[in-house]
Amino acid sequence: MRKKRFDTIAAHGMYSLEEASSNYGSTMEPLVISPAQHFENSDHLEAALSYATPAWGYTRIHNPSLHYLEETLSLLEGYGYHGETNATVTSSGMSAIFMATQPFLENPVSGVNFIADAKCYGGTFMLFNERYHKERNIDVRWIEDSSDLSHWERSIDEHTRFLYVEMPSNPSLTVVDLEGLSALAHHHNLPLIVDATIATPALMRPLRHGADIVIHSLSKAIGGSGSAIAGAIIAKNHITTKLDNDDLKANFTGYLKLWPMRDHGPALSPMSAHFLLNDIRTLRTRVDAMSKNTLTVAKHLESIPSVESVYYPGLPSNAGHTTAKRYMQLVDHPEQSNRYGHLISFTVAGGAQATRDTLDRLSLIWRATDLGRHKSVAVIPSISTHQQQGETGRSLASIPANLIRLSIGMEHPDDLMADLEQALQ
Repeated sequence: MRKKRFDTIAAHGMYSLEEASSNYGSTMEPLVISPAQHFENSDHLEAALSYATPAWGYTRIHNPSLHYLEETLSLLEGYGYHGETNATVTSSGMSAIFMATQPFLENPVSGVNFIADAKCYGGTFMLFNERYHKERNIDVRWIEDSSDLSHWERSIDEHTRFLYVEMPSNPSLTVVDLEGLSALAHHHNLPLIVDATIATPALMRPLRHGADIVIHSLSKAIGGSGSAIAGAIIAKNHITTKLDNDDLKANFTGYLKLWPMRDHGPALSPMSAHFLLNDIRTLRTRVDAMSKNTLTVAKHLESIPSVESVYYPGLPSNAGHTTAKRYMQLVDHPEQSNRYGHLISFTVAGGAQATRDTLDRLSLIWRATDLGRHKSVAVIPSISTHQQQGETGRSLASIPANLIRLSIGMEHPDDLMADLEQALQ
């Protein structure tokens, strides 16, 4: 399947005609809901549970339905990358972020730190600031302007464990020079971890640009139907790190799956994996359509007097447009056409109350904290997704009270623009 094109991989995954013959001829991957595997005898049991032979054993550790999803994601995120990739799926995007970062922070000595983009999802901010920094005394060095690599450079020292960035960020839609940042990380023998949820593999695959580990909240555009909560970690083999752990370096997600995740228990349900596989089959087509709709709506928002500013990397007026144009391209498009994703943020003139009034008057666009769905949704981050991090944290991430985050779906853009216009009036 590595030799096939993106859409073919998405449609077929790792389930072959040959495999169908042992599944009663089913053209769809089997859904294995049993929590445990039967073993032929005690030797088989012992070998499987000591990882001496391929098996799945228990769904908290592995499961055939999860395998189909993991292998498909590994191939899609590794599309165009010439090295080997592997993946593991988790119960949520937050559990993926935790599992991707936690191994680098074990046994922290005095001064251990990591460096992260301050313009990140609110849950990520809370994990890093509350759980890691306040509870475990691990230094989080926040970068306010992620586009300036000198800020990252100045924050690195001998105790730094990794660099972490969202591309594009949620909800500010900032972008970063991935190749420059990965080169900086590797110069200091550090891994670069990238949350690429907003872009999806259909628009950007960070492993091709030097990243070591990629995170996705599969609950977003990858799982566009909104049927499942899930996360994913995809990594190249032989990641860059200071840690003295050969298994972790050689196959990061394999190490996670068989050891830390077995004990922490963030397993994804087989049913959710099955739903997500069905969503993935149309990923490129959906992301293409949603991106076109979003650019149309973003341009229209710029023309409305009661909108102070619009944040969307596809707009030439945005500071990161040139960088986004370099990295965000629709996969396998014959003309290397740029697409910039489904997420917009904009600020409303009149302050916090005017922003609440605008959100409350939406009649077609849903008020919800989700994004990447077939249906368009809007939310005010300062009172929802980023509420818990407080005023200081929101100021650090540049999230004002009059900011609305808007995720554009598959509706006709004329209907969406009409709804936004009447709400803003």
